[in-house]
Amino acid sequence: MSSSSFPLPSSAHPLAPYGWDDEWAAEFAPHLERGLVPGRVVRVDRGQCDVITPDGLVRVDTEFVTPHDPLRVICTGDWAVVDAGGDPRYVQQYLPRRTAFVRSTSSKRSEGQILAANVDFAIIAVSLAVELDLGRIERFLALAWESGAQPLVVLTKADLVPDAVGLSYLLQDVETAAPGVQVLAVSSTDGDGLDILGAVVSGGTSVLLGQSGAGKSTLANALLGEDVMAVQAARDVDGKGRHTTTTRNLLVLPGGGVLIDTPGLRGVGLFDAETGVGQVFSEIEELAASCRFQDCAHEAEPGCAVLAAAGSGVLPERRLESYRKLLRENQRIVAKTDARVRAELWHLLPAPEGRLFGIDHGVTF
Repeated sequence: MSSSSFPLPSSAHPLAPYGWDDEWAAEFAPHLERGLVPGRVVRVDRGQCDVITPDGLVRVDTEFVTPHDPLRVICTGDWAVVDAGGDPRYVQQYLPRRTAFVRSTSSKRSEGQILAANVDFAIIAVSLAVELDLGRIERFLALAWESGAQPLVVLTKADLVPDAVGLSYLLQDVETAAPGVQVLAVSSTDGDGLDILGAVVSGGTSVLLGQSGAGKSTLANALLGEDVMAVQAARDVDGKGRHTTTTRNLLVLPGGGVLIDTPGLRGVGLFDAETGVGQVFSEIEELAASCRFQDCAHEAEPGCAVLAAAGSGVLPERRLESYRKLLRENQRIVAKTDARVRAELWHLLPAPEGRLFGIDHGVTF
């Protein structure tokens, strides 16, 4: 009899190494009664996906779960409901997601793209081989917080920083840009910091994010203990590499936990991430509670606690500018699909800027 034909304790279930637990078992119970099989999506490719089931890895069609909404397409990390047999086999649906990492696409229709589902930790890989871009880190963090996962910033290639003092300053800079987030400096070359990172990711499913050349594939191999992911050297000019990873792959870690490796992301557009932005800039949100006006925009209003903090040097001007930039971008994205927000922005912005954003006369941008 197939191991999927009867319920098993979660700890003894064949899918336990992939993150199966009592809550997923309870969610799947009605499907089990219908003779269907649970499985976790480990890779998606052109209308088909590889799914690990209690009986092994199977390749199945996603014909029944390809809605027009791009946020509802099946993706790596989903828990799938799979036919017990047949040729071809199909994914009937997927279980409700606990978390989902979503970014906006370059589409003029303001669509979101889901990169990974049911993730506990969002690991943002940042190379120390090039100058730090704190604004980009804050952007990744906003998406990570919005997803529902716990962010973690990993500074890779720490062995390239010539001295401990310099590394300490870099860590402090990133920690300032990432309140409430653990920041680790690691070296896949000499192993520094990998034990701490391995202990963190052993507690669930992690997604590895970052630009090309950030060292994600090298880091994945270090965590896996073998060269599973292909690695290419980054360019000396700008530290960027080619897209070594071309699909999102879910891998079981030998020390426990699951890792989803992703292709390098050139664009990291926000997608309805106001809550995430607020968490990244939590100190500004706290200051805003003391502003004279509840709807203070922190631009030139009297009694603005945020501006006062920036003027006194308590709040770095760079942080305030980054906060404003991400909020404006997020408003523009939301305005593309929300007529009420679009109307509010039209009234607030001067005419040339409003036309630039394409929100006058109901025109989307």
